[in-house]
Amino acid sequence: MAEGLAQRLDRSLSRLRRRTLVPVLLLAVAWAQELVDQLVFAGRWNLPMVHGGPFWGLLTAPFSHAGFGHLISNSLWFLPLSWLVLLKGSRDYLAVWLAVLALQIPVWLFWPSASHGLSGVNYALLGYLLLIGWLEKRPLTMVLSTGSLLAYGGLLPALLPFLSPPGVSWIGHASGFVAGLLAALAVYRD
Repeated sequence: MAEGLAQRLDRSLSRLRRRTLVPVLLLAVAWAQELVDQLVFAGRWNLPMVHGGPFWGLLTAPFSHAGFGHLISNSLWFLPLSWLVLLKGSRDYLAVWLAVLALQIPVWLFWPSASHGLSGVNYALLGYLLLIGWLEKRPLTMVLSTGSLLAYGGLLPALLPFLSPPGVSWIGHASGFVAGLLAALAVYRD
């Protein structure tokens, strides 16, 4: 009996390690792109989502940044928010990413400015975390929602165009946030 419990615990720890590695690998892609951009192309190899641009811009935009400062600020939010969502499960994390990609399509089709960076994903992760606890009303998800609001609630004003700094894609933030809310609704379990 103890041996079976130990095996289940080992499998659970192995799954947890793999889960925590996924955001690190995704962030490594963004860092690799920025290193190549800065070292080889002197900052001119950005891969943003551009109105009327190629469809693949939807896939490259989250990993493209406007310099190391932009990437560092997004990285500081991306890892902890990702790990918090992964506490709920891989399915939830995948739902957030799929919702972000889906809601980038209208921005790509209709918004006249280019957009890139992980901040849209960060806002999606935050939107998911803020809503899931109130939907499920379970202790873990309530703690995740409340803790996320207390720790990251200061990011919410940047969802409004008049409070977003010039040159920052508030529409990318807002569409990401809505994507997170939709992902929470999609994975919500009674």
